[in-house]
Amino acid sequence: QVQLVESGGGLVQAGGSLRLSCAASGRTFSTYDMGWFRQAPGKEREFAARITWSGASTYYADSVNGRFIISRDNDNNRVNLQMNSLKPEDPAVYYCAARRGLDRRDGTRPYGYDSWGQGTQVTVSS
Repeated sequence: QVQLVESGGGLVQAGGSLRLSCAASGRTFSTYDMGWFRQAPGKEREFAARITWSGASTYYADSVNGRFIISRDNDNNRVNLQMNSLKPEDPAVYYCAARRGLDRRDGTRPYGYDSWGQGTQVTVSS
């Protein structure tokens, strides 16, 4: 497993933007698929975005498609989530997650990943 640490959370006004970052430790980061999930109080953790080990493919939940952009920088062991046009329903603790590339488990479900960060809080004001 790889160790992950999220950062960049904070308070933003509805319609604004925020950039989250996830720093990964280890020498094999470039072999991992990476995902972003979010969990609001009283709700289950849900999928937001995913990027494959090569960075060639990205996937987004319908709720964030067109507003969020996931990217990765393998040279610096980081995956980022650019969040634009934030809505009141976006506030949550955001987690980055990792799994081995070519893993056949569902990449839109939490059980599809092996390593998790501690999360970073995102709050949106109306």
